[in-house]
Amino acid sequence: MLKVQDRLGRRAYIFAASLMASCVAAVASAQQPPPLVIPPNKDAAYNVATQAREKLLQGLTPVDDAMRQNPAPGDWLNWRRTNDAYGRSPLKQIDRSNVSKLQLAWSWQLSQSSNETTPLVHNGVMFVVSGNRVQAFDASSGDVLWQYVRTLPATLNNGSGSINRSMGISGNKLFLATPDRHMIALNNKTGELLWDVPAAEGKAAEGNPNMTGGPLIVKDKVIIGLSNCNRVRGGCYITAFNAETGKVDWRFNTIARTGEPGGDTWNGAPDDERFGGSVWTAATYDPELNMVYVGTAQTYNLSTLLAVRPGATGVSNNDALYTNTTLALDPETGKLIWHYQHFNGEVWDLDWVFERTLMTLRVDGKDRKVVATAGKLGIFDVLDRKTGEYLFSRDLGYQTLVKEIDKKTGRKIIDPKFTPVVNRTDIICPHPGGGRNWTASTYNPATRILYIPVIDSCMYYTWLKRTPEEIAAGGSDIRWQNYVPDNSDGNFGYVQAFDITTGKTLWKAKHRAVESAALLSTDGGVIFQGSRDRRFRALDEKNGATLWETRLPAQPSAYPVTYTANGKQYVAVTTGGGGPLDNGFISYTPELVTPTGGNTLMVFALPDTKR
Repeated sequence: MLKVQDRLGRRAYIFAASLMASCVAAVASAQQPPPLVIPPNKDAAYNVATQAREKLLQGLTPVDDAMRQNPAPGDWLNWRRTNDAYGRSPLKQIDRSNVSKLQLAWSWQLSQSSNETTPLVHNGVMFVVSGNRVQAFDASSGDVLWQYVRTLPATLNNGSGSINRSMGISGNKLFLATPDRHMIALNNKTGELLWDVPAAEGKAAEGNPNMTGGPLIVKDKVIIGLSNCNRVRGGCYITAFNAETGKVDWRFNTIARTGEPGGDTWNGAPDDERFGGSVWTAATYDPELNMVYVGTAQTYNLSTLLAVRPGATGVSNNDALYTNTTLALDPETGKLIWHYQHFNGEVWDLDWVFERTLMTLRVDGKDRKVVATAGKLGIFDVLDRKTGEYLFSRDLGYQTLVKEIDKKTGRKIIDPKFTPVVNRTDIICPHPGGGRNWTASTYNPATRILYIPVIDSCMYYTWLKRTPEEIAAGGSDIRWQNYVPDNSDGNFGYVQAFDITTGKTLWKAKHRAVESAALLSTDGGVIFQGSRDRRFRALDEKNGATLWETRLPAQPSAYPVTYTANGKQYVAVTTGGGGPLDNGFISYTPELVTPTGGNTLMVFALPDTKR
């Protein structure tokens, strides 16, 4: 009995103590003053800073077609600076003689995301996108002027897995594709959202494509293609949005449909069994001809192109238009003016989808306006820019798949030993990571020399036959693995200076790590280059010698730019991995360990001479 009383007494004590503590807390809470709100210290220094930033933003002048075609020397207004995709700047404050003195001017930690972006600069203001965040900076100091943060579905993890290679500017609007497949326009002075339009609808949206390539702005059109179309039944399309309203003005299907021109090139497959035609790269534009040049990728689906259809005696036309094709489009209407297929019926994941560079080259003793482009194979095709006429090809010399190129048509003739056979493994060069890849070349129009980032690579290649349903559910029916080239010297990345007119290589600058960044060249005679070992270098345009290099927080998997602010030249590049060139070649250089994040904007300049 005593034990029972003790238990009851103890329970009463615990309850009383709990009640007393609650009362004390309530009294204390009632006597507690309201939370102290500390107003921001808007003193003289604050006012000076905000007024300077506002003045900088208000100084942004509207951007028109003429400015995009011929930007002010210190601006970088689109993906490769100019609409011809040269990736070259006329600036020469930084040159061969002083580039070795470059030092960090400022940096900024970006939102974590797969990186491959291009900073844009106009009137001393820089715009950068990473993941779900766009930020505007004072390009000389690195001060943040505004930011736009997009709310995304939880499944997209704040856009951390998305790649956005570029944005566009027109008037006082900044245009970009979002991780949730919308095209949006922001006020470039405030970051205010002006319009927001879905870019993928219907079956295209069901296949979960994205928009990595970035927009091309032509007059009142914002032109961009869908990418990652390997699971999109019927393929993807290119869209022109009205720059003022966001209204869809036209669309062009990158996969030819039944009953359309080119629709009979899919081996008799119904439209729902046609995949691919991704647009991984921004388009280029010739204002004199008023033509937009867009590149498309391959199909990802061998079974569609190589299967013998029921009732057929063999495989019919399987060129698979418009895969691996240059499309010349009317920007006003989206009408196809001409097309040229660089690699018909391609089933090795060796896309021909990268920049279409608009050059003037000497052909048969005369200057011709041409469009030149190379796929992962490293074979450049040169076409007449107005008509699409095939002129010639130049092979960089590291591929083994193409045995011959027809001199009249440019048609690629495959070595018969590499004709795909189900479950057979072949060794083919290059690897689907390249060769060459999204890391764009840079071109000097004065010397007509092209500088190309190259990866020396090969692959084990296997065709695993799958049904269209399996393709739509899970992707491609090919498998490949890394294979180190038999003659490798252990240097897997290099920059190649190439005279595309003659096909002569002038020099190669070799590096252990694979290339991870696009190239940037300047009239100061300097080429900027980056690789997977986190190194960012300045090379001598004349011979490829390294003039300067630095180690970055992460790999520079992006497009470097150069610009001026307050009369001073800067070089900017973003770091951070997540793309195929970061992840696809780990086995080549296993000693190199790189961060999985590390997205940072790095800006370099010469030291100030004034004390």
